[in-house]
Amino acid sequence: MATFGNLSDRLSETFKNLRKKGSLSASDVDGTVREIRRALLEADVSLDVVKDFTGKVRERALGDEVNKALNPAQQVVQIVNEELVAILGGSQRRLEFAKNPPTVIMLAGLQGAGKTTLAGKLAKWLAKEGHTPLLVAADLQRPNAVTQLSVVAQQAGVAVYAPEPGNGVGDPVRVAKDSITYARTKQYDTVIVDTAGRLGVDAELMKQASNIRNAVNPDEVLFVIDAMIGQDAVATAKAFQDGVDFTGVVLTKLDGDARGGAALSVASVTGRPIIFASTGEGLDEFEPFHPDRMASRILDLGDILTLIEQAQQAFDEEEAMAMAEKFSTDSFTLEDFLKQMQQLRNMGSIKKMMGMLPGMGQMKQQLDAFDENEIVRTEAIIQSMTLAERRNSKLLNGSRRLRIARGSGSTVTEVNALVNRFEQAAKMMKTVAKGGVPQIPGMGPIPGGGGGGGGSRKQQQPKKKGSKSGNPAKRASENAALAAGKPAAAPAGGTGFGLGSPAGETPAPTEEELASLQKFLGR
Repeated sequence: MATFGNLSDRLSETFKNLRKKGSLSASDVDGTVREIRRALLEADVSLDVVKDFTGKVRERALGDEVNKALNPAQQVVQIVNEELVAILGGSQRRLEFAKNPPTVIMLAGLQGAGKTTLAGKLAKWLAKEGHTPLLVAADLQRPNAVTQLSVVAQQAGVAVYAPEPGNGVGDPVRVAKDSITYARTKQYDTVIVDTAGRLGVDAELMKQASNIRNAVNPDEVLFVIDAMIGQDAVATAKAFQDGVDFTGVVLTKLDGDARGGAALSVASVTGRPIIFASTGEGLDEFEPFHPDRMASRILDLGDILTLIEQAQQAFDEEEAMAMAEKFSTDSFTLEDFLKQMQQLRNMGSIKKMMGMLPGMGQMKQQLDAFDENEIVRTEAIIQSMTLAERRNSKLLNGSRRLRIARGSGSTVTEVNALVNRFEQAAKMMKTVAKGGVPQIPGMGPIPGGGGGGGGSRKQQQPKKKGSKSGNPAKRASENAALAAGKPAAAPAGGTGFGLGSPAGETPAPTEEELASLQKFLGR
């Protein structure tokens, strides 16, 4: 996650140095804690939170649980992970729904924190969970706020209650109160009230937010805060807690490149849990907040559970089974390949998904260089093919490939590369599906890629040795060398790995090779 990029890098470097040591002394622990303190302060984490955090880490790291550990360095990483989970809230907190609908959720926060967009994200998420949400336009002060919420609602595919035009016209407290009656009449089970914000905390903002809260008696008051505001996050959160109070926190802009101290400060300082996190601009880039998973991401330990959940949402189980069946036969086609890529895109950003894998923080440059548009270009090439060509790639002769290249705005070389990649992938998948050992072209079998015991399989007969060169002269010379019991001469210029002959020179041809060559030339 980009917001914690610098913090993750600093902590990873600290633990890398720690792992080099077989045992840890008090000075080692103090040095590690000092580096952690610097990393947290640079990430704009509140000073009080940093002091409390590093104090607990130091106390536990100098205790018996590390002294008696077989791997002290790993034990320290575990301690830091557990303490990170603690300051992020400990355990996940879910939304609490009313026993008698509608459930009322009020959003509060400063202007620019992304409340209106987040209202749409929350509504779309609730709709996926089987609820019927209603967005309420109670921000009647900010220019075009009502229009923006209406557009967001349309994009999210949910209903909106906007009886007033806004832009300074209308009573937000009355709109919020009337929306509850409207929701009951229309049988919406969840009401999300979008309230006004300010550029800074002031008495008027707090009074209006407090009046709306008293009018609608919400089941949840979610404080929406920009994860990139740093140290100001603590002061802003305390002001809202004193003026309005809130039951939970939503972090926005976690995909930004700021230091992300807000996420590590707010929950600890206010005692209120982080319930949701917004991880991008798209309405689907929104997820429940799991303190343990976030701590793992910060420490570059990966977040496999979230990755699995996203895959389960994007991939249909029956379709996946049918695709597995195709892998085991020769029926996997470019059309299936296209469907797989489209489902992969439905999961969201490939970079973000790869970033959830353990240790990917060490491959930051490779991730940054990854071009997400490559999938779009691949889709364009396949979609430029006819249905028959997608189902049988052997039909793709030179003229067809030229037509496809022109139709997709690519080159014939790119079309050739795609077809070659597809054929190699299909072969590998077929091998894996049948329990064999997948082969990497030019590299041989994948280590550990065996498909289980092969005792019942027939032993492969050794293939008859002989030259396979397409050059008749070379084939004759190599076969003659094999017949004489000598190894075939390495090709001029070096071996297959480009290493050259031991002496650095091309080996001289043998008498048998010269005789074979003369025979081929008819001399």
